[in-house]
Amino acid sequence: MDDPWDPYQLIDPAGEPVEGARAFLRDLQGAGRSAATARSYGMDLLRWFRFLWAVEVPWDRASRLEARDFSRWLQFAGQPRRTHWRRPGEAGRWAAGGKPYAPSVRAHSETVLRSFYDFHRDIGTGPVLNPFPLDRARRGRRAHAHHNPMDPPRNERTGLYRPRVPKRVPRSVPDEEFNEIFARLPSHRDRALVAFYVSTGARASELLSTWQAGADPGRQLISVVRKGTGEVQELPASTDAFVWLRSTSWRWTTRSRAGDTCHCGGLCVLRRGR
Repeated sequence: MDDPWDPYQLIDPAGEPVEGARAFLRDLQGAGRSAATARSYGMDLLRWFRFLWAVEVPWDRASRLEARDFSRWLQFAGQPRRTHWRRPGEAGRWAAGGKPYAPSVRAHSETVLRSFYDFHRDIGTGPVLNPFPLDRARRGRRAHAHHNPMDPPRNERTGLYRPRVPKRVPRSVPDEEFNEIFARLPSHRDRALVAFYVSTGARASELLSTWQAGADPGRQLISVVRKGTGEVQELPASTDAFVWLRSTSWRWTTRSRAGDTCHCGGLCVLRRGR
């Protein structure tokens, strides 16, 4: 939505906004959360509300039974099947059943829904008992009871229906394959983007938010707008990235003098300014 006061709303089957979700998202906005956070929380709420609409249970009457069945449904029913936009005629890998939700998605959903019902319980508009309670084994214990003071504190408030998220092994590309991929890139612009992407560790959307004065080859820093906070942050970049950036700028400067129009659509914003 274009309304800054309500950037996202949850709409029921009748086309009306869900007031419970609207109040929760407004509370998130009041706490300083970004619109991207509101959208992420709203998607988890939408998944839960669709489940409740299917079983015909009002959200403020939901119990632990609905929360349990919803958690089971996330594990086995899987995501809705959608055709790929590049291959609309193919059934896809998960034709027989929906692709399972990742444990990280289910854990995020449990956290959001527990916070949602905690919010409505505190203001008196929801059920007294949270359908997504904390784990029984941890509810009556003191937080960090067996914690080593030399170690950083851990979050021991584990939800009852929160799945265990396995630790993922970082993926890597061998140097030979990376050099082959880098050599196959069609333009200096793409090489500059990949070089900045690898050396800075910034997201692609953050990297494309930079501007002309944001590149400082002397200090080998590039300024980007961070996704979460929206603040400008300087990130160190490699020398090769600035070399490819200079090659891109020189190429488009030469072509502009010849009367061509820049259709870079990406890193050329560094030359033209904001």
